[in-house]
Amino acid sequence: MGMYLFSVGAEDWFDDSEGGWAETAMALNAELERLGLPPYHPGPAATSDPSTSFEEKLVPPMDGFSILGGQHLSTQEFEILCSWTVLVPVSLDHPIHLPIESRYTESTTIAGAPQVQAIAEKLASAIALPSEVPSAPHNLDLTSWFLDGPAKDLAATHPGQWTNDLDASFYVALYLRAAQHSLHHQTPITYS
Repeated sequence: MGMYLFSVGAEDWFDDSEGGWAETAMALNAELERLGLPPYHPGPAATSDPSTSFEEKLVPPMDGFSILGGQHLSTQEFEILCSWTVLVPVSLDHPIHLPIESRYTESTTIAGAPQVQAIAEKLASAIALPSEVPSAPHNLDLTSWFLDGPAKDLAATHPGQWTNDLDASFYVALYLRAAQHSLHHQTPITYS
């Protein structure tokens, strides 16, 4: 069990059966129209194919990540970075709040991947996140990299600020790679 961050395939995004995202998709498009923006439709690469999907498990504690965010980001930036329930590859000046129950909250907060990526890049730069962190991870690659040894092995030979708290560095990498995946594959990312 546990909480996962995963990509939503186009077929699930507009699925109106239980477990589908049609209500969120329609409410988001209505709000985008109200804001004068075009509707969002997942791109052709937004599939549920495991080779192109994104899935990571949120295992480590987030305390150090919250401290790191407080040191390098404004309160607003930190909220944009990690207070969303759905991430979409649409540029949004502010997160969109929808009165739709999500899996873990009573409402849905949608953030734009370009904004999340920019904020995550700021944190990654601040801690000098190494290039060895998987850049186009397959399912659970980041989780395994940080929790099963490669990160600890690299930290021993290439120390830096990123090694001060590997759990915090995991979340920096997680949000950065989630935003990059969303933009590259034109897919929503959410929690389960």
